Amino acid sequence: MLDVAGLQLTAEDREILRHPLVGGVILFTRNYQSPEQLAALTTAIHQIRHPELLIAVDHEGGRVQRFHDGFTRLPAAGAIGKLFSKSSADGKRAAEQLGWLMAAELRATGVDFSFAPVLDLDRGVSDVIGDRGFSPEPDVVADLAHAYMIGMHNAGMAAVGKHFPGHGNVVEDSHIAIPVDNRRYEDIFFDDIIPFQRMIHYGLDAIMPAHVIYKQVDAQPAGFSEIWINQILRKRLGFQGVIFSDDLNMAAAHVAGSFTDRAKLALAAGCDMALVCNNRAGALEVLEQLGPFSNPAAQLRYARMHGRKASSSDVLTKTARWQQAVALANELSPAVKTAAT
Repeated sequence: MLDVAGLQLTAEDREILRHPLVGGVILFTRNYQSPEQLAALTTAIHQIRHPELLIAVDHEGGRVQRFHDGFTRLPAAGAIGKLFSKSSADGKRAAEQLGWLMAAELRATGVDFSFAPVLDLDRGVSDVIGDRGFSPEPDVVADLAHAYMIGMHNAGMAAVGKHFPGHGNVVEDSHIAIPVDNRRYEDIFFDDIIPFQRMIHYGLDAIMPAHVIYKQVDAQPAGFSEIWINQILRKRLGFQGVIFSDDLNMAAAHVAGSFTDRAKLALAAGCDMALVCNNRAGALEVLEQLGPFSNPAAQLRYARMHGRKASSSDVLTKTARWQQAVALANELSPAVKTAAT
């Protein structure tokens, strides 16, 4: 999965997207001008190949929302967690409504899925997670993420839980550093992993591992670790969905070597799809040097990530459900600083 240059496809974009190793496109703020422009871009991407390429975005709400004008400003997950602390019923109802709203607006413009919800625990340690997490409590995160996923599914969107096995207990930001978590496996398993374990039971479609080294388990970051991905996630937890690597352009991924080495290691560890974002040279290196890749099981898993039923933006915004969800989002959304790329 890689990115494209701007508001519409260039000739180079089209050529690259036809490469047999490309399975999807991730969009950023630079790819967005209006819902109409976005719908035209996603249509163009989907017409490139059959089966269609997957189209994804990071659109959680709060600090991480790529599309703005023409989209509802979504609250951070932490705002839903605060509501839950006052009333668990209201919190879960809000999570479902806002999961639906996020997904419905994206599906109306042809985006297949967002990398959401965040299942990390907000323990007040990690600034990069912070209020992107629902709560410091594993059971609360699981309950709210479950409701959020129900809303996403109702809007025709698959859900991606991140960042396995949990990014909330390290200070360093894996975008710019190499985080190391020194806790024992047992401590992680009976704490951070609880939301992932329960979400797998609830039918979570996909998972993204963390670029964090859990030193007492493996010397490799989780996204490159056969122990974490194959032995623990696949075998112990029984996860059968798609596993996306986190961005191989992030600083924490540099420990694995060149972009090709990173992609090979992530795929060998058990990831189904490797992401190379905001580095066209790195993406081209992987396409040129990775070599033939065949994973029939992954091909079957990809099918669940394609977006399903969707209303057009014009139809969507006339519904009572959308209007009620927007009112809730506005109520829970204070002014936020956005992380736009």
